[in-house]
Amino acid sequence: MERQVAASSSLLFTELAVIAAVIFSSCAVVDATTDPNDVQGLQVLYTSLNSPSQLTGWKSSGGDPCGELWKGVSCRGSSVVSVQISGLGLSGTMGYLLNNLASLKTLDLSNNNIDDSIPYQLPPNLTSLNLASNNLSGSIPYSIFTMGSLNYLNISLNTLSQAVGDMFANHSTLSTLDISFNNFTGDLPTSFTSLTNLSTLQVQNNQLTGSLNVLVGLPLTNLNVANNQFTGWIPQELSSIPNFVYDGNAFSNGPAPPPPPYTAPPPGRSRNNSRRSPQGGHTTSNVPSNSHNENKNGLTAGPIVGIVLGSLFSVILLVVALVFCLRRGNKKEVAARPSTGSLPVSSDKVNMEMQEQRSKPTASVSDLKPPPAENVTVERLQGKNGSVKRIRSPVTATSYTVAALQTATNSFSQENLIGEGSLGRVYRAEFPNGKIMAIKKVDNAAVSLQEEDNFLEAISNMARLRHPNIVALAGYCAEHGQRLLVHDYIGSGSLHDMLHFADERSKMLTWNARVRVALGTARALEYLHEVCLPSVVHRNLKSANILLDEELNPHLSDCGLAALTPNTERQVSSTQMIGSFGYSAPEFALSGIYTVKSDVYSFGVVMLELLTGRKPLDSSRVRSEQSLVRWATPQLHDIDALAKMVDPALNGMYPAKSLSRFADIIALCVQPEPEFRPPMSEVVQALVRLMQRASIVKRRSSEESGFAFKTSDHEPSDML
Repeated sequence: MERQVAASSSLLFTELAVIAAVIFSSCAVVDATTDPNDVQGLQVLYTSLNSPSQLTGWKSSGGDPCGELWKGVSCRGSSVVSVQISGLGLSGTMGYLLNNLASLKTLDLSNNNIDDSIPYQLPPNLTSLNLASNNLSGSIPYSIFTMGSLNYLNISLNTLSQAVGDMFANHSTLSTLDISFNNFTGDLPTSFTSLTNLSTLQVQNNQLTGSLNVLVGLPLTNLNVANNQFTGWIPQELSSIPNFVYDGNAFSNGPAPPPPPYTAPPPGRSRNNSRRSPQGGHTTSNVPSNSHNENKNGLTAGPIVGIVLGSLFSVILLVVALVFCLRRGNKKEVAARPSTGSLPVSSDKVNMEMQEQRSKPTASVSDLKPPPAENVTVERLQGKNGSVKRIRSPVTATSYTVAALQTATNSFSQENLIGEGSLGRVYRAEFPNGKIMAIKKVDNAAVSLQEEDNFLEAISNMARLRHPNIVALAGYCAEHGQRLLVHDYIGSGSLHDMLHFADERSKMLTWNARVRVALGTARALEYLHEVCLPSVVHRNLKSANILLDEELNPHLSDCGLAALTPNTERQVSSTQMIGSFGYSAPEFALSGIYTVKSDVYSFGVVMLELLTGRKPLDSSRVRSEQSLVRWATPQLHDIDALAKMVDPALNGMYPAKSLSRFADIIALCVQPEPEFRPPMSEVVQALVRLMQRASIVKRRSSEESGFAFKTSDHEPSDML
């Protein structure tokens, strides 16, 4: 009996020990489990990188990055704090859920073959970001602005382009910034002045312009600006930087000009005495050893001579200015030119403007001779009542004469008419050198007097819009009361024509092509809304303003024209209004208020066109189907109804899951309440996700050819 009791006690003890071990191991697993948001972010990154075998331990679903020691992943507790997967030959993209990694401090994806653009949604609390030596394109995402903890940022050796962007006002902790060996253009952003801890700046081998003045006062020890298009004088303050490389630019030779007369040197800036010689070395002015022993109650010979020479210099300047003004006043016409004759202007500024004028590129159409106002920093225009209007922004677009544009369009003949919009007609123009452009002839009745005065200001802003999915403004004409815009010519017509004209071209728009058109257009709007400062509202987004090239890449036209037509749709003819009104958001139709969210609504309507092949308003259909949004919206989440809505021109060649996700994005964009519509950056991410989730299989038969799609059976169902 005692033996049985002992055996039972032993068995019970063993069972309790096993249970305790299980509980203990379960607790250990719980402690090691990675934060679900971090897991999801890494899973999407892994899938976007094409699930590479080099990332040992990584999984596209499930897994525990911290507990399983995924390659290159470091954790603190249950949070991922570092991902360093440099030099592994990785390809694909960076995914769309990096912002899930809220605790991530270090992200190093350098020295791989990663494509596409840098995602807008980056880990928000990074201190180090290294994306160098990849195949990244596009621009720097504006979300960098919110990453105030950054200490190290390296995006060198990619194919990034456009302006750097004025997004560094919150980066007082940034010590290293490397954007070298890209295709960046424009001036250095003024927010660089906020980089109060920046010690290393590498911007070499880009196409940057302007001066280096914004770098004065930064604690730089390494500065490389070589092989750009910088102009003007190198600030004397930069000469004390230990490692400074500046060759391959258009800097002026010799020291910077002296300050204006009677301008005392700023206190506490003794390093201004050193300057850089034309050969690049440092030359320090020799201060006499007895300079501290001069008589405090009187002036020595040196200051007296300086005062005399300064006075003479001032008198000469006044005489020259007076003669200049008198000669200018005698002219009968006021020509557009840099305003270097107005006083007071420092010699620094005058010489800088002259140097910028010399460094401007020549006209894009070399055999034409534009008037002198081709490129200006400040323009003065003669108004109708004799007043003079000052345009503050530089006009960098090429200026054409009316005669040249008449010749190129055969006097704006009907044969060259290729379209008509709310501002006027568009003509095909062929110049003597064979260059083909599109000329928009602005209707005088479409622009009020106030807007006429702002014409050059508007085209100045339009000329600065640079994006691969935006039609570039190449030039303008403001002569003899005429106002014309010169754009790049996109030869394959508009999306509207491709969708709604019953010919063979509509068959070219496969499902894959339609998604790419939507994505390219979304990226153009994302650039206007979230990259440009201030944001640019398109106001007239419709399929007729989306032009397609030979590869069916979309190019959004009429960007920036809203500055000329604050109430575009209320000023056009009834026919044109019907064509545009179907794209208008409810808040505009009711109150005339138009915002970036209104553009999002219009984009949703364009996506509906791509899905259904129908026009936004079609009076030829039964009454219940005339308004595309009203007819389609209730059916967007009904799979059976959705299949019946699809454009018949697709012949059923589309993936069901991709179609459903496309419809989900549309439903978000065309919501009646503006505040519930997503920003365009989220729309872009959703469309990128849609393309990444579909594996495309090309299928050909004797009857038809096109794209068939098959999708994974275990894809996530989230959209935005």
